Amino acid sequence: MQVEQAHAKLKAVMGKSRVKRDEPMMRHTSFRIGGPADLLICPETREQLLYAYRTAREYDLPVFLMGNGSNLLVGDAGIRGMVIKTSGAYEDIDFDGERALAQSGILLSKLTNTALKHGLTGLEFACGIPGSLGGAVVMNAGAYGGQMSDVVETVTAYDPQTDTVRTFAEDALDYGYRHSVFRDRELIVLEAVLALRRGDAAKSKETVTDLNCRRREKQPLDMPSAGSVFKRPEGYYAGTLIQESGCKGLRVGDAMVSEKHAGFIVNVGKATAGDVLELIEKIRRTVHAEAGVWLETEIHRVGEMPAGYQEH
Repeated sequence: MQVEQAHAKLKAVMGKSRVKRDEPMMRHTSFRIGGPADLLICPETREQLLYAYRTAREYDLPVFLMGNGSNLLVGDAGIRGMVIKTSGAYEDIDFDGERALAQSGILLSKLTNTALKHGLTGLEFACGIPGSLGGAVVMNAGAYGGQMSDVVETVTAYDPQTDTVRTFAEDALDYGYRHSVFRDRELIVLEAVLALRRGDAAKSKETVTDLNCRRREKQPLDMPSAGSVFKRPEGYYAGTLIQESGCKGLRVGDAMVSEKHAGFIVNVGKATAGDVLELIEKIRRTVHAEAGVWLETEIHRVGEMPAGYQEH
């Protein structure tokens, strides 16, 4: 009843194109896996985003905020409550000198290219990361020697506990490896200010082209996946451990360890979340038996998972 009431209220304000009922999440994740969300909301503005969140609280619905869905494994039974998706709509960007003010839904690739068009550098490392700014800020995403903490100056977020919007300065972000203050608290990232710099745009574009070529050569970008599955263990590389343990090509159902890069699990057909979770456990047990290392996952699981499932 609460879902139907929230659906009716939001549709009346935002329109049915931005408020979807029983929406299959496989349409919204790079893994192409996931059952239906009770409600999927796609806000265009900060006001719409906050209105959706407050409506969820009014009707006592759990809320999950997502960006581009590039680092998600959604359960086969779907997600109960409300999903708010920022990617594809909530993605404005403005520039003030060497600073970029961007909404959380903008894709990192678009953000990088737009900055370069304005003669600003510093985001080249992020050009091929397939996620949105919000998700990247939360997990301190990084690649090729750079990470978001190198450029993020301030973050504006909504605090549901106090129903206020506040700005976090750089020293309050608590950045570390794949970590920020937003992973520890229920805070909704709205916008971020990035401190960039004037540079040689032509040279930076060459760097972006080179990094994208390297990614295409080394990563299975032509197949559905959620990116790198495991965190890098201290002193090792997860992909190397998996490959040396003989797991390359290992398969459960239509979930398979990529033949191109062992750090990726790819969906070769109609893989389920159950397939992926079973494969993850097989990889972890095999690597531990061969190398004595327990791998920890970095993909984010959301929704209803199989009975007996434990997160690692």
